[in-house]
Amino acid sequence: MANLEEIFQVQKQYRIDNEDKGDTGYNGMVASAIKEASEAGNKMLDEGGNAFDALIAVQLALAVVEGMNTGIGAGGFILCYDNENKKTKVVTAHSRAPSGLTPDCFVEDDGEVMPFDERTESPVSIGVPGIMKGLEYLHKNYATLPLEQLIDPAIHLAKNEFRVNSLWDRTIQLFKHRLKETARQKFTPNGKPLREGDTITQLELAKTLEIIRDQGFKAVYEGEIADAIIDTVQEHGGMLTHQDLLNYHVKIDEPLWSTYRDFKLAFPYPPSGGGVAVAQQLKIFEELDISQYEPHSWEKYHLMAQTLQLALADREAHIGDPNFHRLPSDGLLHPDYIKKRANQIDLNKDVSKVEAGDPWEYQEGKDGSIQTNTYVDNEGYETTHFTAVDQWGNIASCTSSIERIFGSGIMVPHYGFLLNNDLTDFNPEPGNVNEPNSNKYPASSKCPTIMFHDDKPFFTLGSPGGPTIVASVAQTILNVIDYNMPLEKAIKEPRLYTTPDLETQWEDGINEKALQKLRSLGYEFTHSFRVVSADTRLGDVQAIMIDQTNGHFLYGVADSPRPGDAEGLE
Repeated sequence: MANLEEIFQVQKQYRIDNEDKGDTGYNGMVASAIKEASEAGNKMLDEGGNAFDALIAVQLALAVVEGMNTGIGAGGFILCYDNENKKTKVVTAHSRAPSGLTPDCFVEDDGEVMPFDERTESPVSIGVPGIMKGLEYLHKNYATLPLEQLIDPAIHLAKNEFRVNSLWDRTIQLFKHRLKETARQKFTPNGKPLREGDTITQLELAKTLEIIRDQGFKAVYEGEIADAIIDTVQEHGGMLTHQDLLNYHVKIDEPLWSTYRDFKLAFPYPPSGGGVAVAQQLKIFEELDISQYEPHSWEKYHLMAQTLQLALADREAHIGDPNFHRLPSDGLLHPDYIKKRANQIDLNKDVSKVEAGDPWEYQEGKDGSIQTNTYVDNEGYETTHFTAVDQWGNIASCTSSIERIFGSGIMVPHYGFLLNNDLTDFNPEPGNVNEPNSNKYPASSKCPTIMFHDDKPFFTLGSPGGPTIVASVAQTILNVIDYNMPLEKAIKEPRLYTTPDLETQWEDGINEKALQKLRSLGYEFTHSFRVVSADTRLGDVQAIMIDQTNGHFLYGVADSPRPGDAEGLE
């Protein structure tokens, strides 16, 4: 394990040897999955705004340039560090169920649960979008620039020709079948799917953004945009009502705090289970002393996969909306429970299916909370993550989503944005901790993260990828802290994902010797992600490292699968 001085020495030397890799800056940094959105956020920093101004500008720009993954109809979690007051807060702007939802909403007349693919296109899966309320909270409580200034880059992107990039091309080709009529007209005009190099002008979305500019974020929840949302949902047979929009408020939570080695970590609190799952993995890594094994060894991969299995099983069984169920959040991270879970891991045994443990034994005030020990991997794989750091040391980190690629596939006519299908994050079987219910948040794996050393922020990162988020975030942290990799390499290092039910996904680049040994241990590598071609990856990590020992020097990296960028302000 490297100490802080060694970690930053590696970052500095890597930057000297590779001037074209990542970006650096003293006065601010923005990292996102789309270059134009990073530019929008960096522009706010350059014009005197802070990290929260930048984050707002990035999210609004992403509504235009990454509308298949996020946008006005999205939900998300925002982690905020206010350096003046040394306070960290979580803005829970996650999509919420409408008041009319019931636990059996996805159970069909014959008693069978609606198949997952059908749920993803069902209007019943449309939740109350929260991200615009999240931006409203940031603007009122943290930001410094007027909304007109923050939204201007997004309006400019929508009004002018935007050149279709590889992400648009790939997602349209693969998922155009999920688009309903209005969305088809936008993404496949005249029946011809947009391809990389084509251009698109989004005047209807520009009109929506101009309404928000003039009336504020509340325009999404009351007024003509709200009317259009409800008309669209109800026309398709969904449950969302005007009152659901009016009743939506963000939750301001304390972070879920944990530690790893000499570092302190801040995560979103449930209904996000991402923080619990990452924290649990890191605690088990520490217990196993995983850094004693070479970074490309079969031992490391085998231990990492078994740890992930345990964390995912516990996340699925025990995490839901804390407003509806008492959750064993402390028990899941209790040192004795971590030891008990770590004792289930063995280098010399074949990989096998695992079940959730019983953390209630280690939870003060144990009760008979509802739980299920069945792992159901139905969370959407596409989302987006972005983060900003400013010259004053503030940090804003957000993971937002409309859930599946293209969300529900339903676009609001004449307003140019897609509606989410976030309620597919519920476990559709009634009687479990994450069952659907009225005004309830579904459990999520979103995990914007801030790491601290000696109470000073050191590292912020996050990733999209549904349930794979917790693998991407934990493995990137492991690469930085235990293996002292430069940030660029830590993010590019091939990642591995294994579910409790033994579904295994891996990225090209894991050496053949390790793969052969892992196959002999029972891993079936059926889903390979090609890192070298940047077609896709397990996640899409965006990260910024803060060197407090060097005048608040910033290192930023955007992952490879999307046309993103980390932009520093000198």
